[in-house]
Amino acid sequence: MKPQDFRFSHRMRVRWVEVDMQKIVFNGHYLMYFDTAVTEYWRKLAMPYAETMHQLGGDLFVKKASIEYHASAEMDDFLTVCMRCDRIGNSSMTFVGAIFRGDELLITSELVYVYADPVAKKSQPIAAPLRDMMEGFERGEDMVQVHVGSWHDFKHLASPLRTEVFVHEQKVPAEMEWDHEDDTALHAVALNRMGMPLATGRLLQHAPSVARIGRMAVKKPMRGSDLGHRVLHALMDAAKNRGDTQVVLHAQCNAEGFYTRAGFVPHGAIFEEAGIAHIEMVRQL
Repeated sequence: MKPQDFRFSHRMRVRWVEVDMQKIVFNGHYLMYFDTAVTEYWRKLAMPYAETMHQLGGDLFVKKASIEYHASAEMDDFLTVCMRCDRIGNSSMTFVGAIFRGDELLITSELVYVYADPVAKKSQPIAAPLRDMMEGFERGEDMVQVHVGSWHDFKHLASPLRTEVFVHEQKVPAEMEWDHEDDTALHAVALNRMGMPLATGRLLQHAPSVARIGRMAVKKPMRGSDLGHRVLHALMDAAKNRGDTQVVLHAQCNAEGFYTRAGFVPHGAIFEEAGIAHIEMVRQL
């Protein structure tokens, strides 16, 4: 078994609290490593787990968890935890997992989940959308589509997501979140295979040949994925296609690194907007 045998992998570092008196990772922690990797697997499928399961009317329960130990991990090792959905049956699915230190195989596992009614705890057929997402991912298909269009086209998708992120989570007053510029802006929305909006942003004309991007929002369980990057680049592509040569935005300071990695540079001093520290950033197209 090699890392190349898996489409999905998650990198982590062994922490002090996970090492036992033998100065190696305590055996039970490997199960936690695999469980953490399964959580990241759902994120890679662009699937907010709790919301998805609620919408599908089911949930996944562990039926079997087996681990085989080949070698031990130690404090400060960087580990690659690989997961693959190896089988999807009528009401159960099997994950095969492996933990590597570099190319050295340390641990293998098999996790069997049963899809069941969350209240009655009785097994039921795996929902077709869930099966489609998992099988599609393992085939190498894209889990997300990014659409660009008018407020008329995407208000019903972007508005609830922006309310969730800005109004409810960040406590931005609703009257500050909504303005007339939505009507003339181009909006980008990233949708998963179930049609759930996971990320959004808008594009305005700031000045001749200068675009302005704003209202960038990513659903909380999806942060750390590439969805924000994909929405941002969809908007920049739209700006470039209409002839803009520069794009500006007001970045929340805690997101400055995200925009820096996308080629933006700070411009001017930090300022407050809606009670949140921001900095203007610019990029040439």
